[in-house]
Amino acid sequence: MDLLDRPEWRLAVAVGIGLVVGAERERRKGQGRNRSAAGVRTFALAAALGGVAFHLGAAVTAAFALVVGGASVLAYALGDRSDPGLTTEIALVLTFGLGVLAQSEPRAALAVGLLSTALLAYRRDLHRIVRGVLTQRELLDLLILGVSALVVLPMLPDHALDPLGAVNPHRIWRLAVVMMALTGGGYVAQRLAGARVGLAVSGLASGFVSASATVSSMAALARSSPALLGPAAAGASASMVATFLQMMILVGSASPALLRAAVLPLGAGAATALLYAAVQTMLAGRNGHMEAPKGRAFNIRMALGFALLVTGVDVAATLAQRWLGTGGLVGTTALAGFADAHAPSAAVASLVASGELSPQLGLLAMLTAFSANTVTKAILAWQGGSAAFRRRVLLGLGLVLAAVWGGFAALQFL
Repeated sequence: MDLLDRPEWRLAVAVGIGLVVGAERERRKGQGRNRSAAGVRTFALAAALGGVAFHLGAAVTAAFALVVGGASVLAYALGDRSDPGLTTEIALVLTFGLGVLAQSEPRAALAVGLLSTALLAYRRDLHRIVRGVLTQRELLDLLILGVSALVVLPMLPDHALDPLGAVNPHRIWRLAVVMMALTGGGYVAQRLAGARVGLAVSGLASGFVSASATVSSMAALARSSPALLGPAAAGASASMVATFLQMMILVGSASPALLRAAVLPLGAGAATALLYAAVQTMLAGRNGHMEAPKGRAFNIRMALGFALLVTGVDVAATLAQRWLGTGGLVGTTALAGFADAHAPSAAVASLVASGELSPQLGLLAMLTAFSANTVTKAILAWQGGSAAFRRRVLLGLGLVLAAVWGGFAALQFL
């Protein structure tokens, strides 16, 4: 029997939540006449009261909730008027509610309690990020991402609308949401760290947007500013790490079976890319930096365009496989890979998930697309960079490609 199935342990969870939240509030309670009315004991008792009220019935719970709410309003009215915030009062009512919730869903209540305590504890950092780091546009982008993931996605039908089984509105929008999240994450990382720690981190972050574009921009930077050759090569090398991470996330979200088949080759490539980027970063030192960008965290049209591109590749790959066999599928994904490695990889993952393709054949097609995209990066480095930049980046691309196909070859003997 699980301990949390026993009412006494659920009451203990409620009290524990109150102690944790109350301990954080106690540190900010202050002293003297202007101190806050609620501290560690008040919060612990409020949580315990919620737990007891649950066992006494819905009417008692509602009555006690009114008492706690009224006490919070009174404490606010009689408290220090120099601080108009309602944080402590709202936290007290929430703690009572978590005490109630802990009697039916103790794990969920504990998770919310810990998250709430973290929000209270890191208030200064949150204020700094919202007021001084993120722009109004970036906050709007965060709202768009939240609505896209939590409102729009659950409403879309999760079944194919076409005879080939490729046009699935839920799957298309999920890809768009994943791409928005990845692009936004890279953008935020670049905003927070890019201008402080150099081109290596900036290259890694911008690689989530477009590794090929990152290689091209680093090549142009190395050519225009020879002193930044080392940092630019480190940034270009770091963008290769982002390519693997993005492929793993996209493939794993569509087909865990394909991700399991691809762990060895993709893991070998990612480890090689990470090691090579680290070596280039150490050789470059910490000279040079990029100004952190300010603008949009992601472009929803580009994210939706990516999802539609994946769907198009999915349809083309399905038709190629049916009409031309394995060779047609691999050729189609290779051609798509010259433009982007992620779209054909996600399309292949969709085919594997729907049973149209085996994980082994899907892995071959995906690695072929990756190889074609590596050729694109090599061409961009060769055209845009200096001779020294070419040597460093082309060596890294060659080592990574060898590691990927070496991992694939090793699979054949396992």
